[in-house]
Amino acid sequence: MKTLHITASYKPAYIYGGPIASVSVLCECLTRVQSRKLKAESEKLDLEVFTTNANGKSELDVETGKPIIMDNVPVTYFKRWTRDHSHFSPALLLHLNKVLRQAQHDNDNLLIHIHAWWNLVSVLSCLVAKWHKVPVVLSPRGMLTSYTQSNRNSFSKKIIHWVIGHNLLKSVHIHATSEQEKLEALKILKPKSISVIPNLVSLPGSENRVSGKEYEVDRGIFNLIFLSRIEEKKGLELLFDALSALKIDYRLTVAGSGNEDYVESLKRKAESLKLSERIEWLGQISKQDKFELLAKHDLLVLTSYNENFANVVIESLSVGTPVLVSKHVGLADYVKNNDLGWVCSLEPEDIANKIRVVCEDTLKRETIRRNAPTLISNNFNDEVLVGRYLELYDNVLQLHSK
Repeated sequence: MKTLHITASYKPAYIYGGPIASVSVLCECLTRVQSRKLKAESEKLDLEVFTTNANGKSELDVETGKPIIMDNVPVTYFKRWTRDHSHFSPALLLHLNKVLRQAQHDNDNLLIHIHAWWNLVSVLSCLVAKWHKVPVVLSPRGMLTSYTQSNRNSFSKKIIHWVIGHNLLKSVHIHATSEQEKLEALKILKPKSISVIPNLVSLPGSENRVSGKEYEVDRGIFNLIFLSRIEEKKGLELLFDALSALKIDYRLTVAGSGNEDYVESLKRKAESLKLSERIEWLGQISKQDKFELLAKHDLLVLTSYNENFANVVIESLSVGTPVLVSKHVGLADYVKNNDLGWVCSLEPEDIANKIRVVCEDTLKRETIRRNAPTLISNNFNDEVLVGRYLELYDNVLQLHSK
């Protein structure tokens, strides 16, 4: 079985947030597992990534048009003609067409896994795959929800959907990362099949594991942290409104980057609410530093309007830091069912009340800090999850061959 992963952007373009980490970790884990199964050194590793050199307003400093080994994964970057969020790349599409034509000639057992939607890399690659009758697994990465359809560039999305998108989506097998994402997707499309498998999340190994127990937390101050890409859907305005009503002594750390104009508007809002002295803006945080940063805080807050999964929730819990998430976060049910934090609505009053409850419930926070790391390690085991992805690929190929 050969799997070709197609994504508009790939590491090290971490400016695009969680999806970059999700896709790269999946490819790296699949590569590692497949490598163990090779019976002879002459066998070829059957996984490749096609992507563009997209990196926000700039381009990645990488060689294009030739495979590069990126953390053991063969990745080919192609130049894009248009910037965010269309990422039009004729070179990628032409190369994909050539590869699929050759695969048909060689009678290869090939499957394409497309990551994200609403960009020309994903949509046109899906069209090329359909033309060559190659099965497609599509991970929407939160892009096929009613919120996403109406949030940004909604008019162009609707045109793409009705002209080409809805017909293409009928021919794909959807991979959702949570039950919430599955239900959202089924409201707007009828795919060939749909499966739910959580994201693989890169967590520190046991030898490098960070624990909140290693850090002294200032008991006189309640330390909150937001760690994510800063954009409208994250609901920071709601959080700020909630914080303005709190009477407890707290500090909020905002870690992440985003559109400069939008970040400045948030800072002005914080100032108007007299929150500026309580907020520390750290900007983009490296992968190496984020776990230590999370461990030093009492609570991760994510009051998003919509999240298909939210890797940062797993990252936070892996070091024992409890979470407060909105009910629209894909992992909200997991948090609630395993008593790993609190779930709120999008009402500032409810957010404020929940933060107050969390601050007072030191026993529950200490229990989460003690038990969460082990639970996360067991529930999000790379080997187990990779097995589920490989099973999905096998099932899709079997359905395609009938």
